[in-house]
Amino acid sequence: MATCAFIGLGNMGYPMAGHLTTGGHDVHVYNRTTSKSEKWADTYGGTMHETPSSAAQGADFVFTCVGNDRDVEEVLTGTNGAIHALREDAIVVDHTTASVTLAKNLSTICEEKSIGFIDAPISGGQSGAEQGTLSIMCGGHDYHFAKAQPVMESYGKTITLIGPSGSGQFTKMVNQILCSGAIQGAAEAIAFGLKAGLDMDNVLNAVKNGAAGSWYLQNRGETMINDEFDFGFAVDWMHKDLNLVINQAEHINADTPLAKMMLTSLEQSQQAGDNRLDATVIIRNYLKDTHHG
Repeated sequence: MATCAFIGLGNMGYPMAGHLTTGGHDVHVYNRTTSKSEKWADTYGGTMHETPSSAAQGADFVFTCVGNDRDVEEVLTGTNGAIHALREDAIVVDHTTASVTLAKNLSTICEEKSIGFIDAPISGGQSGAEQGTLSIMCGGHDYHFAKAQPVMESYGKTITLIGPSGSGQFTKMVNQILCSGAIQGAAEAIAFGLKAGLDMDNVLNAVKNGAAGSWYLQNRGETMINDEFDFGFAVDWMHKDLNLVINQAEHINADTPLAKMMLTSLEQSQQAGDNRLDATVIIRNYLKDTHHG
C-alpha cells in the first residue's frame, strides 16, 4: 500500500481522500480550513497536517483537488508547497480542473526534480466522489500513469490516459462543453414543457431513455422541475471551467458558440445571486414569467 498526501478536502476531495484510507493506504491530508482536516481525520483515521509540504513528507503520491490555477500553484510550488518535500520518483496527481498551461508548467517543474506529474481532472460530481465512481482523464507519461492508476482506482471507475501533459485538462474541456449542451438542452426543454402545461415528470419518463436521454435528464430532470438546486456543481465553478475552455479555444482556433451561450446563461444566474446553486439553476432564466410548483 502507498503513502499518500491529499491536499484539498472540498466536496470532492473529502470523500476521495476517505476512499484512499478505506483502500488501505496511509493518507496524510492538508486543507486550508483546519477544522475540515480535523473532522476528516476523526472520520477516517488518517493524519492531518498544517502545511502541504508537511503532508507530502515521505509520500509516494501527492493528490491535489483545489479550486483553480492559483490554488494549485500555492499548494504545490508555494513557500510551503508539497513539491519541496518530495523525494525523487514520487508522483504528483492534480485532480483540479485547471489550465493546460499550468499542467505543462508543473510537468516541467516536476521533471526537473525527477518527480512524476499527471494532470487528472475528474467528472462525476460529488455523488461520484462519494460512491468512488469518478471518471478521471489523465495527461502524462505512461510510466507514471501505470504507477498511479491502481491507487486512483480507490475512487475512480473510468481512468484513462489520454496523452502527454495537458491532455487531461483538454479532455475535461471537451467534457464541460458536452455538459453545457446537456444542461442548456434540459433547461430549455423542461421550461418549454412547463409552459405548455405538460406533466413534466411523465414527459421525462417518456423521453429520458431514448435518443434525447442524458445524465442531466436522469439525475437533474426532477430537481429542475421542482426548482431544487441546493446541491451539485455550483454555477461559479461551471463558469470558471467554461472560461478555461473559451480561453484555450482562442489558442487552438476552435469555435465554441455553445460554451459561450452557457457562459451567458451562468452569468444571468450569478446576477440573480444563484452563484452557489447547481448549474442547472439556469432553467430559471427560461421561466422568469412562469410560476410552477
